[in-house]
Amino acid sequence: MAGAHRRGAPMTAAPAPEVPAEGGRDRWFDALRAFALVRVVTYHAFGWPWLGLVFPSMGVMFALAGSLMARSLERPARQVIRGRLRRLLVPLWVFGLVLGAAMLLHGWVPGADVLFWVLPVGDPPGDAWGEQAWAVLWYLRAYLWFVLLSPVLLRVFRLAPLPVLALSLVPVLVLTWLGGGPDGRLGSALSDGAVFLFCWLLGFAHRDGVLDRMRPGRVLAVAPVLLAAGGWWALSHRADGSYDLDDIPLAQALWSAGFVLLLLRFRPDVGWPARRPVWDRVVRVFNARAVTVYLWHEVALMLSVVVIDLMWQVPAFETYLPLDSIWFQFGVAWVLVAAAVLLLGWVEDVAARRRPRLLP
Repeated sequence: MAGAHRRGAPMTAAPAPEVPAEGGRDRWFDALRAFALVRVVTYHAFGWPWLGLVFPSMGVMFALAGSLMARSLERPARQVIRGRLRRLLVPLWVFGLVLGAAMLLHGWVPGADVLFWVLPVGDPPGDAWGEQAWAVLWYLRAYLWFVLLSPVLLRVFRLAPLPVLALSLVPVLVLTWLGGGPDGRLGSALSDGAVFLFCWLLGFAHRDGVLDRMRPGRVLAVAPVLLAAGGWWALSHRADGSYDLDDIPLAQALWSAGFVLLLLRFRPDVGWPARRPVWDRVVRVFNARAVTVYLWHEVALMLSVVVIDLMWQVPAFETYLPLDSIWFQFGVAWVLVAAAVLLLGWVEDVAARRRPRLLP
């Protein structure tokens, strides 16, 4: 998901989202997910705090996943959860084997908590050398808990959709009032769950038609209030002088709530990518390889530094290429992300029990 390289950086994307069948694709969802992933990589490359205000990727991703989960739960819950776990865990295990081997070579000595790499109900462990790569796994842990709790959450939500949606902001308010949750993995799980619970349930509301039944005027009255409250809290409760939403849980929750509410209620016409085959193809690849892009983008950013260091040894590259530019590193990182998609994206096909393909 996207927030420089700090644990508190819930950014931006995405997850083990379901890729709808060809006949049932939602182009607005596809476009949002693809943009969220680009936004995640951009944030991790540049660390610009204002990106969270422009597009709160993780709130968007949790909302999309919540909607897809509600749709899937029209089937037996056990079957749905088993499928979600398979899609999430198989790519994670491949990632863990590669990164774990690299960390072992750099002196990492794992303990009993290495089992969180098998089932990430808590943040998987790692060493300082690989922290930039494994820190993003908080999203998979949060996603996993939402998936496991969704059968119960959906039942509760459907008892009284709007009251439950409103009350879903209470946990983050309580944690803020208490000064945060417990330390360690439990505190991280509670904090992330509280921050993004509203967005997950908003996905339920989208799927069940609750949002469509809300009058536009009511949405336009509520969403700006949430945005204003989140923006005010971010500016007045800065973390280390920064208004980065990733480091201010209540601001993240409120801003994401208002932003995602508008995105899901007012859906523009996004048919134009279908009329542009290249863009349509790019969006499709991002959606079919969302887990791969999310898992490996930080590794790509790390390797881009190594690649550019090697390029400095070539006089022609040193003369004609802007090797000292962060934008150049950003471009190299995307080339490496593309390589990861080609080399490892097929793992998502295996996890989804589809025929493995080089590109979807």
